[in-house]
Amino acid sequence: MGVIARQSIKGAIANYIGVGIGFFVSFFVLTRYLTQEEIGLTRVMVDAALLFSSLAQLGTNASIVRYFPYFKGGRDNHGIFGLSVLLPLVGFSLFALAFLVFRQPLLEVYSQNAPLLADYFYLVPMLTFFALYTTVFETNASVLMRITVPKLVREVGIRLFNLAAYLLYGYRLISLDVFVWMFCGSYGLAMLLNLLYLFRLGHISLRIDRRFLDREKRKEIGRYSLFMTATVLAGNIPLFNSLFLGAKAGLALTGVYTIASFIANVVEVPYRSLGAISRPVIAASVKEEDWAEVKRLGRQVSLHQLMVSTAILYLIYINLDTLFALIPNGQDYVGGKSVVLILGLAKVVNSSFSVCTDILNFSRRYRWSLAYIALLTAMAIGLNSALAGGSAAINGAAGATLIAYTCYFVMLFRDLQVHLGVNVFGWGQAKMAAVMVVMVAAYMAWDAVEPALGMGLIAAAVVRTALLGALLAAAVYFGRISPAVNDIVSKIIPGAFKKNS
Repeated sequence: MGVIARQSIKGAIANYIGVGIGFFVSFFVLTRYLTQEEIGLTRVMVDAALLFSSLAQLGTNASIVRYFPYFKGGRDNHGIFGLSVLLPLVGFSLFALAFLVFRQPLLEVYSQNAPLLADYFYLVPMLTFFALYTTVFETNASVLMRITVPKLVREVGIRLFNLAAYLLYGYRLISLDVFVWMFCGSYGLAMLLNLLYLFRLGHISLRIDRRFLDREKRKEIGRYSLFMTATVLAGNIPLFNSLFLGAKAGLALTGVYTIASFIANVVEVPYRSLGAISRPVIAASVKEEDWAEVKRLGRQVSLHQLMVSTAILYLIYINLDTLFALIPNGQDYVGGKSVVLILGLAKVVNSSFSVCTDILNFSRRYRWSLAYIALLTAMAIGLNSALAGGSAAINGAAGATLIAYTCYFVMLFRDLQVHLGVNVFGWGQAKMAAVMVVMVAAYMAWDAVEPALGMGLIAAAVVRTALLGALLAAAVYFGRISPAVNDIVSKIIPGAFKKNS
């Protein structure tokens, strides 16, 4: 757990540096220099590339994590890196072929409401390739217990390069064509930097150890990888939102949704670090069938993700009006306020219980993931089709994600409890939910009193955040929701709250 803690903290720091840059870029650069349609264009292109790349992986990322404990050893870990490069290349080739065949029908879907996308649709395969291997190389780093640099590359490097592109285009120093190429190129740069970092770490080789990887292992890994190709859709359900919105409501409304979703995405930032570093440990415990340890790890990850994600969503939401009042052209994006809450709740559900997906995928019951993913995908597509149109399109798209994820994790939670004896839900989560009910009431009370105090916009936000944030921290500490958090607080502030430490 020491390695998990260190790498999680470093990864979280990298993530939040990226969040800070992303906050500035999203709310003070994008909203000033790009139109709603241009914001929607970049969002649809990236989301399409991420969805296609997740399928082109052919389940490689899950396979790397699950089977690394078997491959670990020797100078190059028996060539698992070479295998992780080869399988996605096959998947990408299949995607490229499908793209050529279905390119025209896809263009027709967007031609009416999103004609700008048709002009740059040819760049989607290139962006897909970059996103594919950026993720593959990140996963290889995570099983080596090194996630900080890849997180810096993704969360900071890509954003800084994009910032340069936004400013150059905003000051009309480059054309829209050059801007889009630079935007896509940022992901290619990230891919190359991650590859260079892996070679610097060592223990990797493109040569696959065929003597170690016998026929039986190849068959087992192949079956698992192909099976996991379908299950990756679970983590990509939000991508359907922008794709449906772009086709049914146009790129301008997709741009409004994009700004709102940038805010909501902050909620799940901690899970990107803790999830990446905890999966190999959970995989190792599942391999040993140490279900008591799996339960302990799962409950710990779930509880702390719930604590952090709900706290972040709460602090964001109580300051949304201030944020929209401060950003350039904020009146054009304020319609996304309810999207932040709905999509933020979906992020809370996903980040808090995604550990259930990890446990099932690493277990002997991994084949059941297919049934749950099929139901989740069907719900997401059906709900988006029904709700992502009309005047309430952006709220409908966010609601589709929340409903689909909630139903999915209820089914998954029950499966783990019945068949593996693993229950990741405990009293800590229940107490955290109760705390948040109290905090919502506290915000409503403060909201009624605040206008009478006559404070300015910024001063009111500072006082509101400090007061309600301190109340939330005190409730978490004195409620002893997490003994681990209380221990950390006691070490940071020696002698503080001795009765509760």
